[in-house]
Amino acid sequence: MNRPEYAIFTNMCMIYDDNNILVQDRLNPNWPGITFPGGHVKYLEPFYESVIREVKEETGLDIKNPVLCGIKQFQTDNDERYVVLFYKTNNFSGTLKDSKEGKVFWISRDDLEKYTLATDFIDMIKVFESNGLSEFYYQRENGMYNKKLY
Repeated sequence: MNRPEYAIFTNMCMIYDDNNILVQDRLNPNWPGITFPGGHVKYLEPFYESVIREVKEETGLDIKNPVLCGIKQFQTDNDERYVVLFYKTNNFSGTLKDSKEGKVFWISRDDLEKYTLATDFIDMIKVFESNGLSEFYYQRENGMYNKKLY
């Protein structure tokens, strides 16, 4: 049986160089704090190309060979499935620059928790870095969201 549903697709990319990671201090009041660059997938745009475009727009960097390493998903208040595709790469070039989305800068991975992080970002990092996890899921029960890692 065909069961279509509305969905919103976005992406996020962990760019790393040895023990350093590129982070973005987001200016969006709906989800502020340190996170990875990324954004919305355009209509008919391949997911792979969307993460390359978003990283360029938000950081000035050209990335190559981003690898899909996990997903995050939840149902919106409008009952849309909101999907964030997690990518990572250490293949990049260009000059780093900030954007209207926020300031971007390199930090040591070991120092990440010294910063004000976006909500649940530490749990998302577990999916980016683990070979045994592939999904971060918010399950809505009784009006509350419970996070699960798979």
